[in-house]
Amino acid sequence: MENMNSVLPALILLSPLIGFFINAVILPLAYKGFAKTPANTAGGVATSFIGFSFLLALISFVKLSSAGGANPSLTINCFEWFNFGGLNIPFELRIDKLSGILVLIITGIGTLIHLYSTSYMHDEECVGRYFSYLNLFCFNMLLLVMGNNLPLLFFGWEGVGLCSYLLIGFWYTETEKANAGKKAFIVNRVGDLGFLVGMFLLFRELGTLTLPEINLLLANPEVVTRIMPSVTLICLSLFVGATGKSAQMPLYVWLPDAMSGPTPVSALIHAATMVTAGVYMIARLNPLFELSPLALSVVAHVGAITALFAGSIAIAQTDIKKVLAYSTVSQLGFMFLACGVGAYQTAVFHLMTHAFFKALLFLGSGSVIHACSGEQDMTKMGALKKHLPHTHLTMLIGSLAISGIPFFSGFFSKDEILYSTIALPGGVSYLFVIGVVTAVLTAFYTGRMMSLTFYGEKRYSHEVEHHLHESPALMTFPLYVLAGLAALGGFLGVPHLLGDYLGHMPHYLSKWLNPVVPAKVLPIIGIKLHLHEGLVMFGSSVLAMVSFFSGISLFKKNLFVKDLFSAFNPIEKVLSNKYYVDELYHFIIVTPVRKISEFSAGIIDKYIFDKAVNGIGTQVRKIGSGLRFFQTGDIQTYALMMLLGLLLTILFIFKILL
Repeated sequence: MENMNSVLPALILLSPLIGFFINAVILPLAYKGFAKTPANTAGGVATSFIGFSFLLALISFVKLSSAGGANPSLTINCFEWFNFGGLNIPFELRIDKLSGILVLIITGIGTLIHLYSTSYMHDEECVGRYFSYLNLFCFNMLLLVMGNNLPLLFFGWEGVGLCSYLLIGFWYTETEKANAGKKAFIVNRVGDLGFLVGMFLLFRELGTLTLPEINLLLANPEVVTRIMPSVTLICLSLFVGATGKSAQMPLYVWLPDAMSGPTPVSALIHAATMVTAGVYMIARLNPLFELSPLALSVVAHVGAITALFAGSIAIAQTDIKKVLAYSTVSQLGFMFLACGVGAYQTAVFHLMTHAFFKALLFLGSGSVIHACSGEQDMTKMGALKKHLPHTHLTMLIGSLAISGIPFFSGFFSKDEILYSTIALPGGVSYLFVIGVVTAVLTAFYTGRMMSLTFYGEKRYSHEVEHHLHESPALMTFPLYVLAGLAALGGFLGVPHLLGDYLGHMPHYLSKWLNPVVPAKVLPIIGIKLHLHEGLVMFGSSVLAMVSFFSGISLFKKNLFVKDLFSAFNPIEKVLSNKYYVDELYHFIIVTPVRKISEFSAGIIDKYIFDKAVNGIGTQVRKIGSGLRFFQTGDIQTYALMMLLGLLLTILFIFKILL
């Protein structure tokens, strides 16, 4: 049985890889091409293998729950990956109480999204290619969270970046969608350079990149004293990687454009898994980040600014997926804010609840788009509640959760983040204010989205109305499962105040994570703690409810941002144009690089390198033409040349000897 326990991580990882191989190689050979592979067959294979991983993940969760010891884990050393220069990197997988949560999220939500995609992508061409990419993405994401060393984590980190490029640009024949995939790939490479620098510096200081060994060394005061001069640079370099993968300022610009890909891709990659990789990395390396208050302060401030910045942009968007995209950037900012003030457990808690409600909202938006014949503009929707009752109900639950309405999942995790910004030593009051304002914006733009989509008067065309219909069961079933998680998932982290009133209900998630991510001790206890926590909880709840229902009621009457801020047209214009950040990047980076490339191709390459290469070729051709004179084909001539050569050689030797 012990051997079976250690094999579980390998089986969980291999299952989606086998699904990828079947969809990418075997089925195209059997059906003579991706285009001829039946959608149900490809979807069934992909869903079955990721579903099998989910079952194994549940078994692993049970094993960890019943295991003894201070920090139980399931570990397997598959083989020695490489060993040189004192760096030994085994291909070692490990599931502990932190990675176990991520594995459940990846495989569980991944299975639901695969199932949803079977219906959503049914009529698309080359669906087998799509499902092979989905399985490969899940493989790389699992490798990222189960890798027991930083190079293996980075291998998965790069793998999900590649799969993101492939999935965002799935409809690569359309220029806009292909460009969105390239943008995601390039921006992520910028962040990944920082991650590499951080790894190199960490290896120079500690001589190892294996995660348990890093934690063990950091528990030694002598080692800590020795590496202190470099620790801030290491942490900031690693955080640069996180800003790219988790779409934080200034590298967030790829994620909104990534909405060009299929909607289930947005739900899987840009809501539930890939974009949370940076949060996972910081939580995993929390002993390292704890050594640098400056690095943590940078993490907190970047997270807070990103949350507010993206939340304000979401207010003015009319594309339903763009609203959710900027919402994702904002919620990721919340997670980094929590990490920055030292509330790593809270960041993981919000990561989990965000995976539930944001995957639900993305899949719900896909159901709306599917019903509206591909329309994504909310100003051309309205009054869809009666046509899409299941989609409306589930999206309403997701909206209540993300808005922080009691007692949905987002209420618990977001309230915990807000409280951490003033209760923990790393928090400061203005970060709390930024968090509260962002929470109010979140509730408002979510209510606006629901109102423009489902309530008020209809604004869609007669042709769209003729085809309006609720999504099939394969699409609504995942919505209801996620709605249940979004509604009830927060009870895994009930705060102290409510826990006492609910029969001393413990904070289950904190208790689970303590062996890997220790909880911070609050400086206040007892009745004062309840008072502080109660004030934050009550205040944030009231603001969230007022903001959410204001967003619904205002936009039921066909109001848009410009109607609300008609006296401030410049503000509305700036928000709807996303602060012109893309235009700024295009001006200071894209255009200069393109001009340099055009100059290099048109002048340097053409008149220097081409002429040099062509000149060498011309001279070689002339020399060859001259030597051709001696190639007569006459044996006597060749014999004479050999004799002359021999004589010249003898004369040369004699000259040297004399």
